[in-house]
Amino acid sequence: MELTHDLESLNLSIPSHVTIGAFDGVHRGHQHLIGSMVRAAHEAARIAVVLTFDPHPGALLGRRPTAALTTLEERAALIADLEVDVLVVLRFTPTVAGTPATRFIHLMRHHLHMVELWVGPDFALGHRREGNVPFLQQLGAQEGFAVRVVEPLRWRGAVVSSTRIRAALTAGDIEEANGCLGRPYRLTGQVVRGRGLGRQIGIPTANLIPPPDRLLPANGVYAGYAHTWEAGSWPTVINVGVRPTIAPDHLTVEAHLLDFEGDLYDQTLALDFIARLRDEQAFPSLNALVDQIQQDIARAREIL
Repeated sequence: MELTHDLESLNLSIPSHVTIGAFDGVHRGHQHLIGSMVRAAHEAARIAVVLTFDPHPGALLGRRPTAALTTLEERAALIADLEVDVLVVLRFTPTVAGTPATRFIHLMRHHLHMVELWVGPDFALGHRREGNVPFLQQLGAQEGFAVRVVEPLRWRGAVVSSTRIRAALTAGDIEEANGCLGRPYRLTGQVVRGRGLGRQIGIPTANLIPPPDRLLPANGVYAGYAHTWEAGSWPTVINVGVRPTIAPDHLTVEAHLLDFEGDLYDQTLALDFIARLRDEQAFPSLNALVDQIQQDIARAREIL
């Protein structure tokens, strides 16, 4: 997949199918839209193009939560997995937000050789969201490109959306979030040194610093998997919270890799959340905390 941050640097000679969106999370609804476009483009011997924005438009326009479900790098990798040919990442600025829909279309027609635009029924493009589906269909009839409207994907009776996934994660409903994503929710970050208490009590943990502005699941204990380049994949108990029994402080993400022995400091660790085990809670003593963690480990083994 070719990735560019400059739309005007492209001059595709082969006609293309294009879809546009933030695509945060690249969830099952996004996969449905992008996948449908890719299949149609390739069957017609055309190029499949995704145009996305960074940062999320909601961060500038203030209409949506800004906590991200994926980093830009994760988003690009997930989109590449859908066999997209070209990914255009435009920096979302006030100038971009104020660009008229007609101007956007002219740029895509000229630089991407766009012959089909694939969108959802609620899609809107350009300044003040003027480029809605009827507007684009009329423009397409005038300028010679088709607008393909793909109905939203529904799961368990409701439309799959990034908003739905954020709400599920905020509530700690990992099953709901993962069902909408079509994969486990993943949090990636660098392992840093903590207080070392976990190692002292025989339950060492890797302390993770997630990327800024990433959405963390609700405070609590989870079963999941940890992945590293050097150590491979391990079943894991993950804690998200402030460690109220030890000494409540800033929000932390800790992972205990089951049966793992080794040093993970300064490595990049990816955590996949599979199931929620319990809420975060304070215990009357360190021994009581250790007993509960052992129960968490036993339950995680059963689940994983």
